[in-house]
Amino acid sequence: MRLYYLFIFFLMSGATLFATLPQTIMEQIKSEKIAPENLSIVIQDLSTGTVTASLNPLVPRVPASVEKIATAYAVLLDFGPNFRWPTQLYYRGTLKGGVLHGDIIVKGYGDPTLNARDVKQFAKKIATLGVRKIIGNIVIDRSFFQNSPTISSGFDKNFLSEYNAMPDALMYNDHLNYIKIKPSKSGVKVVPLYGDRSFRLINKLKVNNRACRGKNAWPNLKYIKSPQRVDVVVEGSISAKCRGVTLHNVLSMPYSSFYYSFVKFLKDQGVTFSGALKLATVPKDAKLLLTHYSAPLKKIVAKTLKKSNNLYARHLFLALGAKRYGYPATLEKSRRAIKEILGSKGVLAPTDFIDNGCGLSKRSRMQPMTAIRINQSAYRDFGELWLNSLSIAGVDGTLKKRFAHSVVKKHAFMKTGTLKRAKNIAGFVKTKSGKLLNVAIFYNGAKIWLGRDIQNKIITWLVQQ
Repeated sequence: MRLYYLFIFFLMSGATLFATLPQTIMEQIKSEKIAPENLSIVIQDLSTGTVTASLNPLVPRVPASVEKIATAYAVLLDFGPNFRWPTQLYYRGTLKGGVLHGDIIVKGYGDPTLNARDVKQFAKKIATLGVRKIIGNIVIDRSFFQNSPTISSGFDKNFLSEYNAMPDALMYNDHLNYIKIKPSKSGVKVVPLYGDRSFRLINKLKVNNRACRGKNAWPNLKYIKSPQRVDVVVEGSISAKCRGVTLHNVLSMPYSSFYYSFVKFLKDQGVTFSGALKLATVPKDAKLLLTHYSAPLKKIVAKTLKKSNNLYARHLFLALGAKRYGYPATLEKSRRAIKEILGSKGVLAPTDFIDNGCGLSKRSRMQPMTAIRINQSAYRDFGELWLNSLSIAGVDGTLKKRFAHSVVKKHAFMKTGTLKRAKNIAGFVKTKSGKLLNVAIFYNGAKIWLGRDIQNKIITWLVQQ
């Protein structure tokens, strides 16, 4: 790669700013009319560890979802790539003649991936043991986390969006509730999936025979919000010619949704249950019925980074605190744990602050050079596993469409991060000549498309070297 270094000085808040950048990149910054104080760039030759270009590498910036690489690296170090999250089912009481006189107890340890398929298997296992009737309650133990009292982080106005979902020791279906709307000539069905009655659904929707377009193609939705539940009013008029649609939002506490689904699946297996939901810890006299294990951690980490899954990242982060300092997991324990784990690897700066592990925070700070050090160290420790956990340009994750028709396709492996005034990217770029570069480009400022544009231009130029 031919780099033409320019040594330039900018005056920023009365202090001198020093940078070394190739002429091509300097021209791109100038053409985009980007204020240099809003931009940080670090390019490192991974084979030698030499930083070949930089601008503001040590300025603490809002990392947005780039923060997830810190969480993911720490959890891989502390748990190992093959760790699997348990969820345990217990019972207490006596089983006689197909009747369980006692409770089913579910203990959650924060598996973020527990879903309806898993819970169906729980019900099937209970049925195969000969249980036909449960005279007792379903008890849920969520004590592994210090759980949030609300369903949404409320970070922005999109209260119901999945990226705002809060973690829970007993997570279920990615904290999403599903509503199926199916119009027909005889009427329209509006039903929650998986027997979920953890929220109230009010159906005022009417059906008509007009064309399925415009206002006749979609129902009107109104939401009645409370901290632990959102009731949904479905109204308006929809064409009978429309296909069915399934909506998904954060509408209730996940343990409540889990409970109603579990009861439904038990009924499907011929198991009668007439008890109630109780929240309590596992009693000492409970007997272990089964232990369900999640997919290996390395797969969950890959989904977290590629899809930029905030909920998964929050769970990874809380797991760190519980493992290091005991449960219930808290944010403060996890902040201490990640500083300890990554501090031992020498990758954190004193000004870095990992707030909640997912980057949905206005308080988080990370130097762009920290992202470089994390990726360098993680690649050294985990190699291709780490590389392929990141979004692959033009192939998957948050970069699937961004570089789909570009020379960058399959040549960049990166984590993106976007907030209102942050557009960041960090990861690896493979050049046409075979070099692997470690790259971080952080833009914190207004008009975040400027950050995206300069990132695209720099990454494209690097690939061509």
